[in-house]
Amino acid sequence: MSFSVEERGRDNTADYRLYFKNTEGKYISPFHDIPIYADEAENIFHAVVEVPRWTNAKMEIATKDPLNPLKQDLKKGNLRYVSNVFPHKGYIWNYGAIPQTWEDPGHRDGDTGCCGDNDPIDVCDIGSKVCSRGEVIRVKVLGTLALIDEGETDWKVIVINVEDPEAEDFNDIEDVRRLKPGFLQATLDWFRMYKVPDGKPENQFAFDGEFKNRDFAIKTVKDTHSFWKALISKKTDAGELRCMSTCVSDSPFCCSAGEAQAVVDSVTDKWFYYEQT
Repeated sequence: MSFSVEERGRDNTADYRLYFKNTEGKYISPFHDIPIYADEAENIFHAVVEVPRWTNAKMEIATKDPLNPLKQDLKKGNLRYVSNVFPHKGYIWNYGAIPQTWEDPGHRDGDTGCCGDNDPIDVCDIGSKVCSRGEVIRVKVLGTLALIDEGETDWKVIVINVEDPEAEDFNDIEDVRRLKPGFLQATLDWFRMYKVPDGKPENQFAFDGEFKNRDFAIKTVKDTHSFWKALISKKTDAGELRCMSTCVSDSPFCCSAGEAQAVVDSVTDKWFYYEQT
């Protein structure tokens, strides 16, 4: 299963969008239409890379836009870039999300005591490859960190790209501690400090900042998949989220390829079209 992307608007502007297509050339939602599993029997998941390693632009799946393209986050009308937190440059992993997951803001987590942040669950890919924006990779889950972001649960799932040359050596969070000494502490420090240059306090964590293991993390991912199923089937209130889908045929939000094309055409009419080379 492969996917491609198509840019609309200029990079580093509020109008920039990155749309996704499947192998049939049909526009899809990276939130709803890319399957959560690359191999369910082996617990191999798909992950959508929003922010390549070493970059600073805070790109994200636009959960409130039709078809949920990638866009750059805005804060008070300004494009968001994460600051370089010494000694790091930008994001220290390929950062993204697992599709078909949702951290339900109406569900209070029994472990963290906080509700979800209303987004797909986040991933940090620790593999050696610097991925491209919008790249869809297959990952093994190794563990998770429970960030508490302004009172909301914001899981950070530690994963490795199965195509990484060292992927076979990594099967649980202790493998990261053993084979990449200092990397988990750097991850904890990064998430604690990355908002401080913007004048915000240090972030807090559940479990006193302890990384939970693979089994805990996989259960957490599967729980958020269950929440997404309720969302896409209209069994829970979507609020401002856009659930337009072209591939989830049993969803009341499912639309035709023509309707999806019309969404992209409508933004093309308004924005400069930039073709990737």
